[in-house]
Amino acid sequence: MSTIPPTILAALDLADASWRPHLLAGLEALAAANPAYLAELAVDDYLPTEGRLFAAFALPLTRVRYVLVGEGPYPRAASATGVCFMDGAVGALWSADGLSKPVNRATSLRNFMKMLLVADGQLQAGATSGVQMAPVAARARVDAAMIQTLPDLQANLTAQGFLLLNAALVFRHTVKPAIDAKAWLPFLQVVLRALAGLAPPPTLVLWGKIAEELKKLPETARFPQASAEHPYNLSFIEHAGMQALFGPMRLLRQNRVTERQA
Repeated sequence: MSTIPPTILAALDLADASWRPHLLAGLEALAAANPAYLAELAVDDYLPTEGRLFAAFALPLTRVRYVLVGEGPYPRAASATGVCFMDGAVGALWSADGLSKPVNRATSLRNFMKMLLVADGQLQAGATSGVQMAPVAARARVDAAMIQTLPDLQANLTAQGFLLLNAALVFRHTVKPAIDAKAWLPFLQVVLRALAGLAPPPTLVLWGKIAEELKKLPETARFPQASAEHPYNLSFIEHAGMQALFGPMRLLRQNRVTERQA
């Protein structure tokens, strides 16, 4: 058994107990494929901070219905939460003249929200600029049926059973995301193996070329799949497949079922 650095092991505390044996096995697989990687990572500066390396795995294994895989953590300490596309610097979603400034700064999140608004019929494809966004945001801010914050959006995704992963669990300014993502492939292979045991297996949603590298793993063939360009591309807003997948979930609206259960 290889030695996993204590700081990496400590980060497992934020994961649900149902994940712990699988995450440990994944770390062992990573270490076997690249013995120096975890030791080097443990003494390097990387995001996310505050022990949130495995924060996405707070969702219990048996509750996973979708596995959304992005590229890597946001390259800002305040933004990187360990949960893909959930920017920790974002609170309010709306402003007086459109999406809030923190949302607009998080390009991928901004385009994801605009895609949701198009899918919900609140925006028209090809007309999602600030001029068109202003009246939508004005309505949203006073509509009790609309979510108001990014934690609301994350709660809705979690209620739908989304495991929000990144292909590279870390971001380092000195290492290209594709290189870190390659190092984490053996870990993600173990994660996918565990998820493949669910009945039915969850849907794998891959965003961008780095996430699509997971298709090289044989386990990937066992999942229903949906793929799109990375949301930092404006074309993502008009992706028909993503609109069809996410539209019925109505993620920008309050989840009354979750509220009653809370």
